[in-house]
Amino acid sequence: MSFNDNVRLDTSQIQTGGGGGSGGPGGMVVGGGVGGIIMLILALVFGGNISGGSSTTGQGGASSASNPGSDSALTAECRTGADANRDDRCLVVATVNSVQDFWAAELPTLGARYTPAKTFLYSGAVQSACGTASNQVGPFYCPLDQRVYVDASFYDLLATQFGSSRGNLAKEYVIAHEYGHHIQDILGLLGKAQQDPQGANSGSVRTELMADCLAGVWAKHATETKDASGTAFFANITQQDLLDALSAAKSVGDDHIQSTMGGGQVNPESWTHGSSAARQQWFLRGYRSGDPNRCDTFSVATVE
Repeated sequence: MSFNDNVRLDTSQIQTGGGGGSGGPGGMVVGGGVGGIIMLILALVFGGNISGGSSTTGQGGASSASNPGSDSALTAECRTGADANRDDRCLVVATVNSVQDFWAAELPTLGARYTPAKTFLYSGAVQSACGTASNQVGPFYCPLDQRVYVDASFYDLLATQFGSSRGNLAKEYVIAHEYGHHIQDILGLLGKAQQDPQGANSGSVRTELMADCLAGVWAKHATETKDASGTAFFANITQQDLLDALSAAKSVGDDHIQSTMGGGQVNPESWTHGSSAARQQWFLRGYRSGDPNRCDTFSVATVE
């Protein structure tokens, strides 16, 4: 979805610079990109170790700061929807604005109060409270510091290595998915991912597919979200937009990534995020219904 050119962006919801949080590796990283899947596949194929949710082994160059803040350069560059349509960093800002606007209004209907979550926009590598991550890991949500972490260069990786569309909703879907994990965290559902961490119908997969569904719910209502002056972030959503989102969902399916990185071998017993078909199906379920109550992946016998 393209943004309305004159919508105003709020960069105060974004942090840049160093890593967030003071905790060390050991927390649960919850990813909607390819990160958790890639690290799991590498561990299975090469005998590596992925412990406690620390996303990478923290090679030199990871940025870290105890008091990250808004970047004045980002504020200068990302002022309007027109900026978001031409620059991926600004697209992240605009998407975060829209997603948080939606859930702030929607979550009380589910009996909960929305707590805003900052997005940490970094480049290269970053230290979160859940461990060190790089752009190879992809966007993720860290419940220990309640932040979403994004390196915008991940979108190029997603397109060139995993075949995702470069359309806007393909990129926006990734951000909306991570905020889906924040919603699960608020509702006390996120821990279910650790109770049953692998398999086609595991708790981990059900958690990820619920976040896909919640991303679809946001997309359904995205044209209703507005900036502080009442200007809508989006004018409309097209069939091509939906195809772009489904392309991204396909590209981050466990089976697609395993076949791409694992020499064609697909092992459902090791899945942590769900198949391409399931990720598309649950996104569409959220989009078609527009109802977060339809996203209960734990109430169905099978999610495939």
